[in-house]
Amino acid sequence: MPQRARHERSVARQVLGLQVIAVLVLVVTALLLATYDARSDIRSGARDEAVSVARAVARSPVLHEAMATGDPSALLQPYAEAVRVDTGVDFVVIMATDRTRWSHPNEDLLGEKFIGNLGRASVGEVFTEEYAGTLGPSIRAIVPVFGTSEEAPVVALVSVGITLTQLDDLLLDEFADIVVAALSVLVVGVLGAWLISHRLRRQTHGLGEREITRMYEYYNAVLHAVREGLLLIDLEGRVQLVNDEARRLLRLPDDAVGRSLGDLGLPPALVEAAAGERGADEVYVTGDHVLVASSSAAYWEGREVGAVVTLRDHTELQGLTGELDIVRGLTESLRAQTHEAANRLHTVVSLIEMGRPDDAVDFVTDELRVAQMLADRLVGAAGDPVVAALLLGKSSEAAERGISLTVSGELPAEFDVGSSRDLVTVLGNLVDNALDAVAGGTDRRVVVHLEGSATHARLVVGDSGPGLSPEEAAHALERGWTTKADAGDGRGVGLALVSQVARRLGGGVTIGRSSLGGAELVVTIGEQP
Repeated sequence: MPQRARHERSVARQVLGLQVIAVLVLVVTALLLATYDARSDIRSGARDEAVSVARAVARSPVLHEAMATGDPSALLQPYAEAVRVDTGVDFVVIMATDRTRWSHPNEDLLGEKFIGNLGRASVGEVFTEEYAGTLGPSIRAIVPVFGTSEEAPVVALVSVGITLTQLDDLLLDEFADIVVAALSVLVVGVLGAWLISHRLRRQTHGLGEREITRMYEYYNAVLHAVREGLLLIDLEGRVQLVNDEARRLLRLPDDAVGRSLGDLGLPPALVEAAAGERGADEVYVTGDHVLVASSSAAYWEGREVGAVVTLRDHTELQGLTGELDIVRGLTESLRAQTHEAANRLHTVVSLIEMGRPDDAVDFVTDELRVAQMLADRLVGAAGDPVVAALLLGKSSEAAERGISLTVSGELPAEFDVGSSRDLVTVLGNLVDNALDAVAGGTDRRVVVHLEGSATHARLVVGDSGPGLSPEEAAHALERGWTTKADAGDGRGVGLALVSQVARRLGGGVTIGRSSLGGAELVVTIGEQP
């Protein structure tokens, strides 16, 4: 992990700061909106209350009785003060239509003119306003007083008001509750932000944004530049990460990430190894590639989180290993022939020492004729000297192991599909499998038949061994079939390699029953005639 710069804060801490600021802004905004709403509600309520009190006073019989006397103030002043005290308003002013006050909280102002607007109250409508009168700024309502009925003319006016000072006191009382609620929301918001930050810190390992960006860029560059295929798989068997080399080797689609391995058409053995048993350097055949795969469990804080699968392309190496096996076989054949030649030479020397030179000449002549006939027959059948050398070596190996190897048919000299390496891979693996199949039996026979044209070849290898069951034959050549190779052996994927070469050259492999009683594998190469 790269060392963090001292001045760089972690992503979790930055997110915490941003969330706290966001919570503060939201809480302050909500506080202001709630205060404004409470202020509007209080003033609207005060206006409604003033109208209600004024209407009640305007309909009171006391008002009409007082107006019938010569001094309305004598009855209306105490009545208005009693109403003011009982309702909690700040003033109740009863006046004549010419604004003369008959009641007022300040008795010194009785008989003086009412200060303020009357609106359309004098013509029978209710009027409200916010006005600064003798008692200070207030919200007031002015209600008309009709005669005996509402159709009668207006005979007086009633003004009821509540000062803004009283409304501000009410707002302060409600503001305290609003502040408590806002602080509660702020505490909960900050606590939630801290919990989110704590979780984010654990998930980002306390890294800063530049560190995360730098790590992503470096790791992404390394991931795509590495020559090995890399797959990261979670516990459910879904692909979480795949690099370019893995896509190439496994021919994965662009949407492979997030999909299950079993849905990507991969070899069953590889899927099973990646999702289950862990192993190192196991050989698998997929399409045109021979892969060496290693799978290991991935752990985080002591618990398994998935698996890491690395893939290496060993197609060329596997082909070269097969050729090396063939060369080794030829070497062993030559060693066996050397041993036989030494025995024959001792026989010739002994015959000469015994004074029987004619018998020695006949013996040598017969051996040379048999060897030459076998070499001529194999060279004529194979057409290619490399393939002929392979078959000659296999014949010697078979003879040494007590197995009858018969080669029939021929490939034309102009056959030009694939290369000598391809033919060696196909014939070498098929003949080796056939020799191994009959090695433990009493009837040890292997037949090889070659036929074809310039653009097509048919290679048939049959044996007298136990053969393959239908289940074995069904799985022997399926995509991805493989066995685990022993260390340093280089074998274990023979039939898969044969099938791979045949498909690449436009042919295929079929498995059947030989006339000798064992298995028969037919390989076609090139275009059908």
